[in-house]
Amino acid sequence: MNILLLGSDGRNTEKNIELGGARQDADRKPLADVQMLVHVSADRSNMSVISIPRDTRVAIPQCTDPKDGHTYPETTAAINESLQHGGPGCTVATWKALTGIYIDHFMMVDFAGVVDMADAVGGVPVCVDRNVYSHDSKGHGSGLKLTKGTHSVQGVQALQWLRTRYGFEDNTDIGRAKAQHMYMNSMIRQLKQGTKLTDPVQLRDLAEAATSALTVDEGLGSVKKLYDLGGDLQRVPTQRITMITMPWEYGPGERYVVPKPGDAEATFGMLRGDVALDGKDTRKKPEPAPSPSTPKDKLAVVVQNGTDGARGPAGGRANDIQERLVALGYAGARTDSRLTSQADTALLYKGAAQRGDALALAKALGLPGGSVRESSSVSTMRLVVGEDWRTGTEFPAAPGAGGGASAHRAPKSADPLNAEKDSSACMKVNPQYTF
Repeated sequence: MNILLLGSDGRNTEKNIELGGARQDADRKPLADVQMLVHVSADRSNMSVISIPRDTRVAIPQCTDPKDGHTYPETTAAINESLQHGGPGCTVATWKALTGIYIDHFMMVDFAGVVDMADAVGGVPVCVDRNVYSHDSKGHGSGLKLTKGTHSVQGVQALQWLRTRYGFEDNTDIGRAKAQHMYMNSMIRQLKQGTKLTDPVQLRDLAEAATSALTVDEGLGSVKKLYDLGGDLQRVPTQRITMITMPWEYGPGERYVVPKPGDAEATFGMLRGDVALDGKDTRKKPEPAPSPSTPKDKLAVVVQNGTDGARGPAGGRANDIQERLVALGYAGARTDSRLTSQADTALLYKGAAQRGDALALAKALGLPGGSVRESSSVSTMRLVVGEDWRTGTEFPAAPGAGGGASAHRAPKSADPLNAEKDSSACMKVNPQYTF
């Protein structure tokens, strides 16, 4: 089960303006500044949470706003802007396109909703390694003010913790994501140690609070469904909960980040395969690959250049790979001349009947298995040549040595935090924001 958690920065009510400031943004469409995917394993033995930094540059697909019917064209932009291109459904579509992970549900919360949910959950212990005051003369900061050590935060103070960027680590969204992971791990420990998830009355009260504080999809849109979800999550052992940030690297000029080649796709592949990020699923064996159902000379394949990203397009990529496919016997390969942006090369197919054909084609080109993804958005098998394959017709080996990626554990570049093992973790305070 995959649930996308979204934090909106909307200032569309007086309470949100009071909590978030920036009254001048009251009429602006909200941005999804917090984005986390919660993956709960099929057997409920583990849970993995992956955050994507808000300024990650990605391809946002064409989306239609269900409220006014306006259609937004496909574009390349920061992932937090996806919410402005048609609401949470467009953010879900952006995640699917980037990661190849199917999203079952979404939950979205604004500033006021965070405060209400934090009050419903109760105090959550957090720790800082020195005094912190997230505030400066230019108006930067969340207003969080804590002395060194551990404090229990809830309500407005919990919101300040979750919003703090100026004051933690390098004053970027990367540090903020880590602070959010610490809060969530601590909140889970508190809930599982107490009775809110085991006492039916308290769990129902929590579910009722969630129905008013959260915007959710129809699949979770009732007290009973949220109640059942809470009971389901109670089954996951605390020691099997892992929080990570998508492996990333800076784009040109360090103005934004992009998925880290190799490590990001390895991480997405683990989640697609229901493999825990904590390294304890080593006994899981991949399902046997289905056999191809179509002779390769009869298989229709469209090749598209997906290198139109931060570095600019690499010319001729679709033609180069199409010619390579023809040489390999795939006579039905043709090109799509439109440029797009794709971090990791993806081979998209429609329906389970095509999976065997897709896997055989991927093997012929030397593509990793994680690049093969089912997609309802394609009618013909489509190979999108990504930023990780800008030259040559032989797919390059993944640079796994530096990041520590493996088939059974999150790479070191994901900065993993375990809900139980790292229970004593403290946020590192930036010296510019101490007192």
